[in-house]
Amino acid sequence: MKAKAIVFTGVRQIEVKNVTLKPVLSTDVMIETYWSSISTGTEKMAFEGLIPSPPFIFPFIPGYETVGKITKVGAHVNDNLIGKYAYIAGSFGYEDVNAAFGGASQFVVCPVESITVLDGIDDPKCGIALPLGATALHFMDLGDVQGRKVLVLGQGAVGILAVQLAKHMGASLVAATEPHQNRLNYSSADLKVNPSCQDVSAELAGNEFDVMIDSTGVMSAIETGLRFLKFHGKVIFGGYYQRMNIDYSQAFDKELSFVAARQWAKGDLLRVKELIKNNTLQAKKIFTHSHPVNADLAEAYHQAFNDPDCLKMVLNWKPENENTD
Repeated sequence: MKAKAIVFTGVRQIEVKNVTLKPVLSTDVMIETYWSSISTGTEKMAFEGLIPSPPFIFPFIPGYETVGKITKVGAHVNDNLIGKYAYIAGSFGYEDVNAAFGGASQFVVCPVESITVLDGIDDPKCGIALPLGATALHFMDLGDVQGRKVLVLGQGAVGILAVQLAKHMGASLVAATEPHQNRLNYSSADLKVNPSCQDVSAELAGNEFDVMIDSTGVMSAIETGLRFLKFHGKVIFGGYYQRMNIDYSQAFDKELSFVAARQWAKGDLLRVKELIKNNTLQAKKIFTHSHPVNADLAEAYHQAFNDPDCLKMVLNWKPENENTD
């Protein structure tokens, strides 16, 4: 079967191409995509050719934030799933193109065990936020934030969700720094600081934080943040960093702990689903922009990667009047 897919054909080159799906095996499902979104972390690095290792070998299909409707199931899968919305983290179910992560396709074939059915969520599009929410939830678990003061660097999509989750999980104070005011306006932090127009030292004066979570990838921001950690404080690195370059003296003097958050743990997607289902996690807040797949995709990717006002670009695979059934 052929399907339309987004393909990175080379460094900063993107096309919508027809690709060949692998057959649906006995434990697989086929999903028709309604929405996907653009990752400004790993996907951006792959787009720019900065991850030169399998499966990021051009040409490849990106995407690990996909929601669609189950249209077909394998012989050993309950056919009651047909017609249900599900989140898919990607797929390797293609015959003629690499997949990294393979979710940006009109139809996706993947093992049933790899999907998260979105029963009970009022707006299934919110399923796009599952991996971001699970990433932020993993930060909370690693930081053991209950009863502690938490500083979140950066209020992009993950940072905004991290603030919500830190408050939900009982942090005694949550502060956030973000140099773009429009992003900061979306934040629910108890204390919000814009380093581009405020004195961070003055605004955070009197607070020593137990945990600092970085969602910026900016070494200067991390280095500044270290000044506000208490003795034996903990730093959670929330992204992928090509190189680390920070002043070691603060880490030494305060005996700080550094933790790299690679990926969410098993079960975190379901935990986030429940938080969205009961409106504890306000996922819609991060969906600031949308773009139809059949329009100029290069424009959508450029905006997602370069416009600081774009927290999350949602790609619509179906006409809007079909996205609400």
